[in-house]
Amino acid sequence: MLSPPIYYTILCLVCAFAFWRGRGDERAAAAICILATVFSNAVYDPNGAYAGVEVGVFIVDTATFGGFAFIALRSERFWPLWLAGFQLTTVFAHLLKAIQLDLMPQAYAAAARFWAYPIFLIIIVGTWRSYRRRVQTERQPASA
Repeated sequence: MLSPPIYYTILCLVCAFAFWRGRGDERAAAAICILATVFSNAVYDPNGAYAGVEVGVFIVDTATFGGFAFIALRSERFWPLWLAGFQLTTVFAHLLKAIQLDLMPQAYAAAARFWAYPIFLIIIVGTWRSYRRRVQTERQPASA
C-alpha cells in the first residue's frame, strides 16, 4: 500500500475536488471518506498490525459501508453503488480474517486497505460527470 503521506495527499485532493465541484452525493461521499480515515486512525492498534481481526477498524468500515449504501439508495446516479460495493469488499476482508485466523497479516491489511483507492477514483469520476452535466444544463438555451 502507499505510504501515509501519499494516502493523505490523495484523500485531500479527492475530497477538495468533490467539495469544490460536486453536489450533495459527491460531498457526502467525500465527508464519509474523511470521517472513516479519522476514525480508523483512532481505533487502529499499531501493536497488533493486522495479526488478528481489527475490530475497531471493522466497525468503522461497516459504518462506512452503511453511509455509502445510504447515498446509493437515495441517489439518482449509478456511481454510488460502486462505492458501496467496493466498501462491502473491505468489510468482507475483515470477515475473512475472522473465519481464517491464520490469514497472513500483510494479505489482510492489503485487502482491508486496497479498496480506498478505487473508491477515490469513483468519487473523482462521479464528481467530474456531475459537474459536466451541470455545466451542459446551464449552457442550454431556455426553450419557450
